[in-house]
Amino acid sequence: MHVRSVLIPITATSRRDLIERFAQLLVGLFLYGVALGFMVRGGIGVAPWDVLALGLVEQSGVGYGAMTVIVSLLVLLLWIPLRQRMGLGTVLNALLVGPSAALALAILPEPSSVWVGGAMFIFGLVLLAFATGLYIAADFGPGPRDGLMTGLMRLTGWAVWLVRTLIEGSVLLLGFLLGGPVGIGTVLFAFGIGPLIGLFLPRITRRRQARSQQLGELRPA
Repeated sequence: MHVRSVLIPITATSRRDLIERFAQLLVGLFLYGVALGFMVRGGIGVAPWDVLALGLVEQSGVGYGAMTVIVSLLVLLLWIPLRQRMGLGTVLNALLVGPSAALALAILPEPSSVWVGGAMFIFGLVLLAFATGLYIAADFGPGPRDGLMTGLMRLTGWAVWLVRTLIEGSVLLLGFLLGGPVGIGTVLFAFGIGPLIGLFLPRITRRRQARSQQLGELRPA
């Protein structure tokens, strides 16, 4: 079945497949925000995009959750000259991750020591990689930052590592200049997120594809 949309068309093997994948998308985005909350609360540094968001928070006084949404929407504006098409998952990513991160920060206590903070950060990092696998495997379109990367790759013809490095490096530098927190957690994220996503994403994708195929075969004629 095909769901008509002004966004990227959504394809599903059955109505149940669509519902299950949509639920997976929402769970993935919620957990992604929770993971960000754990990493921020850990207090040992954050990912480059969160260095930027927290730097802007420092300068503006806007809350972290709201600033995360604002940054995502600004990134989506950069899609326009790149002629990137959004998916439903792209829009929900921009709107839902920030509030779930703010909720996590409201609940999580301050770490009692740097060791507790480090453990919180590492848990958040692993959870973020798992959540990334969930929402990507749901196949409702890329997140705002991923779409920026692929759009620039298509425009410039540069390799993925070069485009990703330039984006992350520029964001990190700007965030640092604005007063965002840079620490050992920033380094752990830089070297750890790729392998962790590589661990979770293929497995989650295979399970999701197998489930979608099964639901398609069970669909009444």
